[in-house]
Order: sequence, then C-alpha cells, then structure tokens
Amino acid sequence: MSITSRRVDVGGYRELTLLAGPIAGVQLAQVALTTVDLAMLGLLGVTAVAAGGLAILLYNQVRTMCVGMVTGVGNLVAAAAGRGEQRTGSTDLDVDAQQEIRSLLRSALLVATLTATAGATLLVGIALLLPLLGQRAEVVSLARAMLFALAGGLFPMVWLNVLRQFAVGLRRPGSLLTVTLVSIGVNAALNAAFIYGWFAIPRLGVAGVGLATSLVQVFTLAAFVSTLRHDRVLRSLVSLAAWRADPKVVRHIIRHGTPICLTYGSEAAITSIATLMMGGFGPAMLAASNVVNQLAYIVYQCNIGLSQGASILLSRALARGEKDAPPMIARRVVILSWTLMTAVSTFYLVAPALALWPFLGAHADAAVIAMASSLLIFAVAQQFCKGTQNIFVGLLRGLGDTKSGLRGTLIGYWGIGIPLMALCAYGFGWEGWGVWAGLCAGFGTTAVILGRKFFRSWNSEGDGAGN
Repeated sequence: MSITSRRVDVGGYRELTLLAGPIAGVQLAQVALTTVDLAMLGLLGVTAVAAGGLAILLYNQVRTMCVGMVTGVGNLVAAAAGRGEQRTGSTDLDVDAQQEIRSLLRSALLVATLTATAGATLLVGIALLLPLLGQRAEVVSLARAMLFALAGGLFPMVWLNVLRQFAVGLRRPGSLLTVTLVSIGVNAALNAAFIYGWFAIPRLGVAGVGLATSLVQVFTLAAFVSTLRHDRVLRSLVSLAAWRADPKVVRHIIRHGTPICLTYGSEAAITSIATLMMGGFGPAMLAASNVVNQLAYIVYQCNIGLSQGASILLSRALARGEKDAPPMIARRVVILSWTLMTAVSTFYLVAPALALWPFLGAHADAAVIAMASSLLIFAVAQQFCKGTQNIFVGLLRGLGDTKSGLRGTLIGYWGIGIPLMALCAYGFGWEGWGVWAGLCAGFGTTAVILGRKFFRSWNSEGDGAGN
C-alpha cells in the first residue's frame, strides 16, 4: 500500500504548511460553530450572550479534555506509518504497519466512547452546580439549559476527533475541511430554526442553540465517515469495530493520552475559572470578556493547526530516523505562528470596533463595547503567550514527551496564573482587567517553561545521537 509522503523539507516551509494548513482550516471551521452560536445568541440580548458564552466556555473545558485524550492518536499513527516506511524503504506501508494502524483506530474509538461518557456526566454535573459558582439567577437558568443540550454532542464530537487524528497521522487532513465548512451552514440554519421557531419547531432560545450544535456534530461525523469510505488511501485502513479493541493498545492510548488530556484540561480550566470570575463583575463585563475570548480563540485555532502539524511531522521524521528534524521544524513553526499572530493583532488593535461588530454591533450598549475594546489589548498579549506555549506542547509531543506539558501548565497556570488573577482582580481592584492580566502571566510563564524543556530535550537527544 502506498501513502503519499515526502521527506521533511529541510530548506523551506512547504511540508509544514501542507499539513498544518488543512488542520488549521478545520480548527477554524470548528470554532466557527461556537462563534456562530455566540453571534446568534446576540439576537436574544446581552444576558443570552453572557449565559450562552458561559455555557460554551464550560463546554469547551470538558470538550477539550475529551479531545486531549485522543489527540496523541495522530502521533501514534504517524509513528507507525514512519516505521513501516522505514522497513520498506519507500512510501509503502508494510502489513505490520497496516495492522498496527487499524488496531490503533479501533482501540481509540473505544477510548473515545469511555471518555465521552465521563465528559457528558461531568457536563451535567457542572450544570447542576452552577448556582454554587456565584452566577446570577437569570444567567444560571439559561446556561444550564444550554449545557444539558450540549452534553449529548460529546459522543459524535470525540468519535470524529479520533477519525480526524487517524487522517492527520497519515498526512491526509484535507478531507475534513469541506465537511466542517458545510456543517457551519447547517449549524446557522438550525440555530435560526430553534430561535425563531421555523417549520413549526418550538422556540427553544438559548437551549436551542446548544441542541443545534449537538445535532451538527452528528451530521459532521456521518459525513466524514462517508468521505473516509471514499478515500482511495484511507478506506483500506478504516476499522470502526471498537468492540474488537486490543486491551493492550487501549491501555497504551490511555497512558499516552492522559497527560495530554490533563494538559488541555488545565489550559481550559484557567480560562473557565477566569470566566467564572468575570461573571462576578456583572453581565456586561462577562459578555465583553466572552466576545474578546472568542476572538482570541479564533487565532488560537491556527496555532493548534501549526502545533499538530509540526508534532505529526516530528513523530514521523524521528520514526524514519531523521534526527536532524527537531530544530528545523521548531524554527519554521515558531516563525509561521508569530507572523500570523502579529498580522491579526495589528488588525485587532487598529480596528477594534470592526473586530467586535459581528458580536456587539447591533445590541450592546456603549459600556460593553468600551470594556471589550480595552480587553482586546490583553487578548493580543494572551494569544502570543498561549499560542507559543501550545506550539511547544505539540513539539514535545512529537518527541514522545506528553508529560512535560502537564508539568509546565501546573506551574504556569496554577502556581502563577490563577493566584495573579485573584490578586490583580480583587487585591489591586483591577476587576475584569486584572483577571486578564493574570491569564497573560500564566500562559507566558508556561510558554517559557515548555520552550526551555523542548530545547533541552532536543539538544540532549542530538548529543546522544552524536555520541
């Protein structure tokens, strides 16, 4: 069997952009689902934006942890393919590699099912505990209904991410992009139907927006399975029989994925804690923060694409014995990431009103717009810090190190970020702006820790290879 592949391009960025571009596109399309949700919640007023934004962020907390559990599957598939290519001395995968990849897919689907079950249970528990988290009654009522509607969508979402990592690991991510783009239109139509009661559908308001997102996840999964079945390269490797999972492989995926899950969870947790703190300063501040966070989240998806692309390339290159890959890939991905963030940050700072208009242009009062405009400055700093640390999480994963990311976030987020959020917000009286200052400090510290760890790891591996 032949898999289209090329050796890492030492002289340029082509290999990285060919892989990272479609991944980033899919990430942007995925976040467009919740961006459309948030924009359409604006049709229901500021309280709906505050409550819906809170539900989306809490959902993203759980969703991110579920995705983290299966993210490493892409690296495992890439490494299996790389070893197969090394054994054949060509782009062909030998029988052992094909069997290993099928086993990884089956086992990952079982892990995904167990993970989604735990995630849905946790999401329902969070919804029930919202009154204890200091939120206002009208926000709690709307956010709880939306969280209940979102919980069931975790299952198709995590299954989809397993299939996505399978495709990315074999360096064929493009098939996901078209499917996800179509799902954005379906999501917008369902949102409108549930908001306005089209086609005799009951008007469900904020809860309807959550239900629409869950239904779109089912649609996207079904469509992507169909594309895999028609892909001439991937279809022979697709095995969806999760009941035939190999217990040994399941345990390996769980051991490999748990640190990633906790790393992603730690990252999402600091944002969720920040959101809960912002809610204590009133619906206007919470709405402004939700919108600004969504803008930063959009840029972050590009960094996720670059991080995953670099990580997959690194796993494959090392499996093929290409020991010179780490510094080359690291240099390219950091340059691409910072160039992109600089361009977007310039737009946010030069034209904040234009950036905020899709969310606040028609419904927010002057106070909300002013708050969001000032928070954009913090969002610019945050996206550089958060984006850079995610790049290094991916590079370390490419080296086979999934634990350093967790250790780095424990120090940066919980040791530095959250205490500073509380100190700046309450101790210094900076309120919502203090929360964002603490966020920037936490992400910045983590980026420094993980960057140093990556450079030390690659240098030590290089020294070992040289000896």
